[in-house]
Amino acid sequence: MALKISLKPGERFVVNGAVITNGDRRSTFIIQNKVSILRERDIMTAEEVTTPARRVYFPIMLSYLEPAKASDYAGEFMLRMSELMGALMNPQVKHACAQISIDMMNRDYYRALAGCRKIIDYEHIALNSLNNTGDGHGPGSVPARAENSGIAA
Repeated sequence: MALKISLKPGERFVVNGAVITNGDRRSTFIIQNKVSILRERDIMTAEEVTTPARRVYFPIMLSYLEPAKASDYAGEFMLRMSELMGALMNPQVKHACAQISIDMMNRDYYRALAGCRKIIDYEHIALNSLNNTGDGHGPGSVPARAENSGIAA
């Protein structure tokens, strides 16, 4: 099955480790075979690894971009996922983390990345609600806004 991606002018993406920058016009590409491809918005630099969920995302992303070196990143993934799971209280988020781990074991890195993006969204909402209310309870708390992450609170 072909993958169709549309890029904004100047947007970057990575295909099998090669960084490609779109020209000055909107472009559409159709990828005919299986490749590792990430859009600029899904690429995380080491400097952006600042939260527990992002520490899980980073080794998944590296495994996806460099599948031949995935075993080099497995230990970091397991450590960071264990830390995250130990801190979580929400059973649905824990279930999502378990699915990410299964995806990693099955070498389905793209699916693991997609699941981890939802965890990052959830984490962002949770951290913002704690910062806004001080205790995570009340009108700005996670349950009222967590649906944006695709994971129920």
